[in-house]
Amino acid sequence: MADSSPPTSTVRALAGDLSARARATDQRRLLVLSGDRDAGWDAAFSAVDGADVDDDAVTFVTTREGVRFDRVSPARTDSLLGTTRSVVVCDAHEGFSPNLFGKLSGVVDGGGLLILLTPSLDAWPDSKSAFDESLAVPPFPTEAVTGRFRRRLVDLLWAHPGVALVEVDGDGGETVRRTGETDADVFAGGRTAPATPAAAAFPRVAYEACRTRDQSRALAALERLRGGTEAVVVEADRGRGKSSAAGLAAACLAAEGESVLVTAPRYRNAEEAFRRALELLETLGVEASHDADAHVVSVDPGGAGGGSGGGRIRFCRPAEVGSEPADVLLVDEAAALPVHLLTSFLDADRVAFFTTVHGYEGAGRGFTVRFRDRLDESEHRVTDVRLDDPIRYARGDPVESLAFRALLLDARPPVEQMVAEATPESVTYRSWSPDDLLADEHRLREVFGLLVLAHYRTEPNDLARLLDAPNLTLRALTHDGHVVSVALLAREGGLDAELRRRMYEGQRVRGNMLPDVLTSQVRDEDAAVPVGYRVMRIATHHTVRSRGLGSTLLDEIRRELHAGDPLAGRLGPHDTGEAGARNRGERPVDWLGVGYGATPALVSFWRDNGFATLYLSTSRNETSGEHSVVMCDALSRRGRQMQDRHTDWFLDRLEGTLSDPLRDLDADVVRAALGAVDRAFAPSLTDREWRVVVDASFGPGLYSVNPRPFRLLALRALTVEERPLDERQERLLVRKVLQAHPWDAVADELGFVSTGQCMKALGRAYQVLVERDGEEDAAAYRRRYE
Repeated sequence: MADSSPPTSTVRALAGDLSARARATDQRRLLVLSGDRDAGWDAAFSAVDGADVDDDAVTFVTTREGVRFDRVSPARTDSLLGTTRSVVVCDAHEGFSPNLFGKLSGVVDGGGLLILLTPSLDAWPDSKSAFDESLAVPPFPTEAVTGRFRRRLVDLLWAHPGVALVEVDGDGGETVRRTGETDADVFAGGRTAPATPAAAAFPRVAYEACRTRDQSRALAALERLRGGTEAVVVEADRGRGKSSAAGLAAACLAAEGESVLVTAPRYRNAEEAFRRALELLETLGVEASHDADAHVVSVDPGGAGGGSGGGRIRFCRPAEVGSEPADVLLVDEAAALPVHLLTSFLDADRVAFFTTVHGYEGAGRGFTVRFRDRLDESEHRVTDVRLDDPIRYARGDPVESLAFRALLLDARPPVEQMVAEATPESVTYRSWSPDDLLADEHRLREVFGLLVLAHYRTEPNDLARLLDAPNLTLRALTHDGHVVSVALLAREGGLDAELRRRMYEGQRVRGNMLPDVLTSQVRDEDAAVPVGYRVMRIATHHTVRSRGLGSTLLDEIRRELHAGDPLAGRLGPHDTGEAGARNRGERPVDWLGVGYGATPALVSFWRDNGFATLYLSTSRNETSGEHSVVMCDALSRRGRQMQDRHTDWFLDRLEGTLSDPLRDLDADVVRAALGAVDRAFAPSLTDREWRVVVDASFGPGLYSVNPRPFRLLALRALTVEERPLDERQERLLVRKVLQAHPWDAVADELGFVSTGQCMKALGRAYQVLVERDGEEDAAAYRRRYE
């Protein structure tokens, strides 16, 4: 509706008072307008008037149109990241989500207001929205989605300092329930001024471009990247200017003629670094061109003020860093990248990691626990710097502290001392409902903190999924009451025939990852008939890893699922027919499964815990560079039937996929995935094919005459329980025989002194296989060469 309604004087005055207090402390305040949507809309315009800011500093985040201010739809709020506003009005009647709240809480500048329009706070938790619909994973209805996340948020809004609450109604009435008071001592505000080191190597103007003392300290640490074998780790909470520091350092290095490579999960994560780099290069008087499409900034070697000139700054996707030569590598949002990629970045002599300690792009503690030991063991001299001072507002900001509490951005697992003595014998198996978690904030923080720590991408929406999604359930192990291992399980399958048909014909079905892959990729229309549980996340406290706790947790889960379906009761009476009977728990759970980015260690872990390989994706994840693997452990006759047919299909297609779409898959991933197939491949070779193999292995025959029987025997060698070859021989079979790499490339990769030696090694490997698996005719051919 139009924004010409009569002013709501109470709201306008309250907004003016909140703005004055926010400006006095250089912090932000939150104003909640709850009740009728139209009335809240009118009150929001009055609040903007009361805040007394320029119109171009105001943004409305809403699906509605008809505002004179900047308007952004909730689906497009990524466009606000890296920008600041004096006032942001968020219309939470439509499009609200935890992710949205997390993003907007960082957009408002110091002295500004975040205004939240909500339904009545009593009714809001139980209202349904598009976000709730996204949590309604088939066959669960939207009605099964709860409002626990919003209930917890509402409780915080009633209690948190710096939050003003006004109830509005359709008759123009408003009632102030809270005025947004804060503790003057806790929320005192204040900033620190940047400083230039006495012996700075980077230009003074670079330090003058810093916005806090912390940021200037970070820039000074990044001077170490000018030479040597150096690694700099910059840790910060969101909004502390680490990306800006990366951009300032990149500009200084490029101005000196260095080639700087910037990587991040997505380019938008690095946009602030590029923006700041361009600003500084202009201030330095360095002539530079910017190819926005290619994400490249090139310094003119002949330009004024360019120093050595010829430097450049380029963005590269994480999975492609190894193929892009550069002098310096800057890794932004490092906590949002998997460990194996971070480890590969240590091949660079000069590298900096910029990591968010608390934020929806990743978890810095996870970066520290999972990667830091590898960094310390590298040849790099490591320098650490931490940024604590916010860039956009002063310390102690109440909006930031509210976001941290509401979204659990600072959730941590138990301290090491509390769980250090945990063993499989000392732990207790727990099944906690979302209500159990809400009833104990400490337990909720331990659980979510451990989930965040173990996974390289966790977002605020995941907290709402944990609390509200009807298809998820949590299992844990505790030691002396503290969480040491946790698994988040997603119920999948049990879909009716019509939905299975649509899935087969290309429709995406939310939340049924394993059946969806087996249906859409492998073309099995019946894959979504059985009911199973996918291990969506599993995590063990870093202090007690490698003690068998993860395996103990999986054993307990498997034992529980054998007894019945723990979530069948959430489906309700609407679920009818054969799928309904299965979903109501009238038959047991059929399978326990998992899907993840394949690494040799992870595949081995799941294989050792009884899971079998059913599928390898033919494309890589753009961020991690990994191929996904789907593994399954059948728990019922129906589950065994599904697993058996997909095992057969997986083995049947390997000969073709490994030599084409999976031709570059890591050899050790191939070895691990094949070793996790739950039956040995059984090739059927003709007498003629056996003769080709024997002649090439023991006599003067040639492998290249007919590679097919060699591939079939290789598949058997890599799937039998008692593996007959050593690791190097297995890699040789993978690279040369199954993936058809050139002889010289294979010889170089596996460390053979020549292609001739590599060929002889392959012959010796097949001598072992002929002796082991050769049939009677093969033995006769073999005796010719004795």
